[in-house]
Amino acid sequence: MAAEYLRKKHYKIVAANYRCRLGEIDLIAANREYLAFVEVKLRKNADFAQAREFVTPSKQNRIRTTAAMYLAWNPTHLQPRFDVIEIYAPQGMETIKPVINHLEDAFQ
Repeated sequence: MAAEYLRKKHYKIVAANYRCRLGEIDLIAANREYLAFVEVKLRKNADFAQAREFVTPSKQNRIRTTAAMYLAWNPTHLQPRFDVIEIYAPQGMETIKPVINHLEDAFQ
């Protein structure tokens, strides 16, 4: 769902489920300006907490370190950026119209 959402916003999916010894990144997507390292969070609802709240500082650090390893092997002229995509889907993957929030430059 997140990859399709990004494609509709004119991003090219460079990698999905990128893994190295340091960690994992759900999606790596590029547009004209940015190479976005995207953490995707799927939840049925936000009753307990917003999905973005599960991207803790520790998780952010692992993603940053993994992104640095990716960039060491795949140099680019694009500006790196860290995004979070929240997907709220009450029926899971069968949800007809999930709510998708794309938080650009989400890491502080």
